[in-house]
Amino acid sequence: MSAAAASSLPKTISVAGRTIFASNIAKQYINEVSLGVKKLRRSPTLVGFLASSDPAAKVYANWTGKTSESIGFKYSLKQVAKEKLEEEIIKANNDPLVDGIMVYFPVFGGTQDQYIQEVVSMQKDVEGLNHQYISNMYKNIRFLNNDPNIKSILPCTPLAIVKILEYLRVYNNLLTYGNRLYGKNILIVNRSEIVGRPLAALLANDGATVYSVDLTGIQRFTRGKGLRLIQHQVSDVFDLSLKEIALSSDVIITGVPSPNYKFPTEYINDGTICINFSSENNFNPDVKEKASLYVPKIGKVTIAMLLRNLLRLIENKTQSANSIDSSISNPASDISSNQTKNPTNPPPSSQVQKPIMISKATDTSDLNLSS
Repeated sequence: MSAAAASSLPKTISVAGRTIFASNIAKQYINEVSLGVKKLRRSPTLVGFLASSDPAAKVYANWTGKTSESIGFKYSLKQVAKEKLEEEIIKANNDPLVDGIMVYFPVFGGTQDQYIQEVVSMQKDVEGLNHQYISNMYKNIRFLNNDPNIKSILPCTPLAIVKILEYLRVYNNLLTYGNRLYGKNILIVNRSEIVGRPLAALLANDGATVYSVDLTGIQRFTRGKGLRLIQHQVSDVFDLSLKEIALSSDVIITGVPSPNYKFPTEYINDGTICINFSSENNFNPDVKEKASLYVPKIGKVTIAMLLRNLLRLIENKTQSANSIDSSISNPASDISSNQTKNPTNPPPSSQVQKPIMISKATDTSDLNLSS
């Protein structure tokens, strides 16, 4: 081909990826929740407790109030002194007019915040931070008390990212429920007890190979080989670099709460899906030249999941009441069932599930709410 002919060919144009806004993803869940409120024929009450001066917590509180009230919830933000927080939470636990409770963390920080999250009644914990909910999540237990009508509550932000991945069709709906990420490689740059580690467990439990990165190193979360295992496994990674993992990943998710951190664009393969859940922008503007789909913020999906959890708590309460009524009306069958489930010899202590604790509760610095 002559030089003149070659120069007449159209030049290759770098096609930018598509940016997906959280507000568009949240819309379907907000509509779902709005319909659920209408079916209740009453306005559920959500109480939020703000006991710190953290500006991110205040922003989160304002967005939660605005969204919840716009679709029929009653929202009450209580700003209280730290020393009065536990007392006020207990009052809300005992108030029959309160359906859901959330606390805007951090408050004290560290183990004291962990204690506060346990003060919130499990029946009103919209954030899914109760130790039983967290334990169920890590063990891939989807229901409470082995009752398929009573679903366990998942933490809002990890759940929001799962829903975003479903929206982006990363989940393969042709596979069975619980295996729909089978064959996917996902990188998460964040291993906090709030979002990063729970998210890695959730995605691994759905079949993905998840690489979890923080300052201490890299861990691999997997379901093992094949489709048979039901609970994730964790191992340290020493033979792969961040660049190698990133270039082989289908999805890269970042959550570094620092304005100085930027994920290297040269580590992103063409067509990768990129999601940022930090309050800071962890990707450079040229991420769109590499990523096929880019979600820069997720906060509005997180709030939608929080309100969805509130409706689920109300539904769980109704289902539990129905189960009690059924037991009262048919005690003979209940006794027979208990004899089957509870033999004379109790199970060995090694088989008894023990609750696990996490280091702190939902920290609003991980949330990104402006879109």
